[in-house]
Amino acid sequence: MSPRTVRLAAGSQPPGTTRTLLKEGDSGVVRRTVLPGGLRIITEAMPQVRSVSFGVWAGVGSRDETPSLAGASHYLEHLLFKGTRRRNAMEISSALDAVGGEMNAFTTKEYTCYYARVLDADLPLAVNVVCDMVTSSLIATADVDAERGVILEEIAMHDDDPSDAVHDLFAQQLWGDSPLGRPILGTVESINALSRSQVHGYYRRRYRPPALVVAVAGNVEHRAVVRLVTEAFEQAGLINGEVATPAPPRVGGQAPASALGTVKLTHRRTEQANFVLGVPGLTRTDDRRFGLGVLNAALGGGMSSRLFQEVREKRGLAYSVYSFASNYADAGMMGVYAGCLPTKIDDVIEICRAELAKVVASGLTTEELDRGKGQLRGSLVLGLEDTGSRMGRLAKADLLYGEMLSVEEVLRRIDAVTLDGVREIAAELLEAAPTLAVVGPFEDADRFASAVR
Repeated sequence: MSPRTVRLAAGSQPPGTTRTLLKEGDSGVVRRTVLPGGLRIITEAMPQVRSVSFGVWAGVGSRDETPSLAGASHYLEHLLFKGTRRRNAMEISSALDAVGGEMNAFTTKEYTCYYARVLDADLPLAVNVVCDMVTSSLIATADVDAERGVILEEIAMHDDDPSDAVHDLFAQQLWGDSPLGRPILGTVESINALSRSQVHGYYRRRYRPPALVVAVAGNVEHRAVVRLVTEAFEQAGLINGEVATPAPPRVGGQAPASALGTVKLTHRRTEQANFVLGVPGLTRTDDRRFGLGVLNAALGGGMSSRLFQEVREKRGLAYSVYSFASNYADAGMMGVYAGCLPTKIDDVIEICRAELAKVVASGLTTEELDRGKGQLRGSLVLGLEDTGSRMGRLAKADLLYGEMLSVEEVLRRIDAVTLDGVREIAAELLEAAPTLAVVGPFEDADRFASAVR
């Protein structure tokens, strides 16, 4: 089948209808149903496997929080496992354990996911348990108080790892006191201040059918999934005959200001210094994101990348060094991370800046371009062998992108990346004075001022 893109924008499919989005040999049959209440159900049939990955994705994350609710999205992720009208916490956790399944959840800046992976025969159980959690959590006061301590421990564990802490520090410095700049976990102060009524109100406002996507991949039949999910949401009173349109993907908005050419230092008496050096990047739906992926792969995406070869292989200055690119609805970031001895940090930063400058001046070589494309192609296709990856791909297409790309279309866009295109992206993003975040045994941030000029 030729490359294909299916639009999933709000209103493109009337509530109460089902569409076949894709039907191709390498990625199965993808179907989508929009229920009258605005809930979206999207499945991919993989008859060659015996497992199913089932997920309920909510279009809410830490960037949707006001300062007084900082950390509420992640708090909810914990609390939804604590009990419903039908099950207590032990019954929730033991239900999937009893059939050898797995269940978990995660929170990001723009969405939250609750998922289970089970044998195909146990899909009804997974649907029943996960949907019960998402639709009917009690958010009991005792659970809010008990889980507060667990989340504070998670924050402490995160802060104790400088390689994690430096990424939060970088986002805070790049975007300031904006929702994108705040940590997903919240802070000790914000978590201690959250009340049961605040968290419960946030839950009831945000976890509504139009903001939810149910994504399923594996040995499933679409109509059976729709029936199971519909029954679960009807039981919770969330599908009651009212007609609603799904919430549109988060697009546009006001991108937060960035603090280019600045340094943020957190003093820690650690044996290793950790830093992130970076700049604003591309938005999630920017057509150039495939070119940025190739650039990132060549710069610091593997053992053959420039940064790994220069910093680790040739000079032995760091064990861990890599580049990364993160994309959001109205903003993005691209950066370099490294952890090294404090006495080596100036040398490592200098090498990283030199490699960034080389990419701006000369772009990539043909060999690097081809290797970067191959890396993206390989990660995409290998990921399609896993039902969890396919489930996530479905949900993100519907919830974040508003379009479903066929595998052939994604491969075509990767293959269309050119040397000139990559060089233009590098010139646009990397010529700016970078932002630097450092966690290590240093007293004065001014010592790094020259590194960001």
